[in-house]
Amino acid sequence: MTLNERISFESILCPIGLMPDSDEALRYAIALTNVFGAKLTVMHCTGADAEASLIDRSHIEETLKDSITKHIRLDAPTTLDAKIVVVEGDPQVAITREAARRRIDLIVMRSRRRPFAAALLGSTAESICRTAPCPVLVTHTSEVEWVGETTNSIGLKRVLVAYDFSSDSELALSYGLSLAQEYQAELHLIHVLPLRVRAEAPEIAYMPFGIETSFNEVSSRLNSAVPGEARLWCAIKQAVREGHPYREVLAYAEEQDIDLICMGASGTGFGMQALFGSNADRVLRQAPCPILIARPLRPMIASPVAAIK
Repeated sequence: MTLNERISFESILCPIGLMPDSDEALRYAIALTNVFGAKLTVMHCTGADAEASLIDRSHIEETLKDSITKHIRLDAPTTLDAKIVVVEGDPQVAITREAARRRIDLIVMRSRRRPFAAALLGSTAESICRTAPCPVLVTHTSEVEWVGETTNSIGLKRVLVAYDFSSDSELALSYGLSLAQEYQAELHLIHVLPLRVRAEAPEIAYMPFGIETSFNEVSSRLNSAVPGEARLWCAIKQAVREGHPYREVLAYAEEQDIDLICMGASGTGFGMQALFGSNADRVLRQAPCPILIARPLRPMIASPVAAIK
């Protein structure tokens, strides 16, 4: 996907559990399915809940059907192309495997925000964001909402792209630009310079062109990253800050009432592969809004081990 291409989600996967409110991601999945005319797969892994193995498959399927019905609003199409899938096994493996096998374009899932447990073991959402063969949209409880609770309409007003000049943040910018264009939303770009007093710290030593780079030079590079024609239909705002990347991204999102944060799946500044325990996971756990982790489409990858390579 390039900056000049519009996104087109043709197949969306929404993994959900059987716990109360675990199906809230369906609101986003159904709304996006309607907008893009996509096929929706609603999936449950029996390994996701301790009691799941005691519940028969037909009961699980009926529960999932009820969840879909609950989140279809009056403004939705009369027919929704939705398929229900129940699989066995570890969700962190099964979700990635099914996404690859079904050639999914977007995974939409809920995170339960368990910071202490996730810090030790890693949450399912974090694991999927590392290994998925496609982009992942992660929603949370108690966050900014841009899909109506009484309608399936999308009210996306401000999109933030965490941009560090890597190829992965370029992909995040592509998705951010396309969504901003689709909904006439503001597009915000943020780049975080490392703290000068602690430039040796591995958590922040990511600048590809040195700590001496001025704010003005970085600002100029951010300005050049956005195609000129995008400014005809989208208000562009950019920020250059100094500090810890995750803190600055979270602070900016709060200050500007951001609706969606777009980040790359790996890279040097906000990278999940090298810095997952430091920057990106903290944004995932603490963000005041949904997060889109922009991964390249790799539908032929069928295992998490292969996906990491």
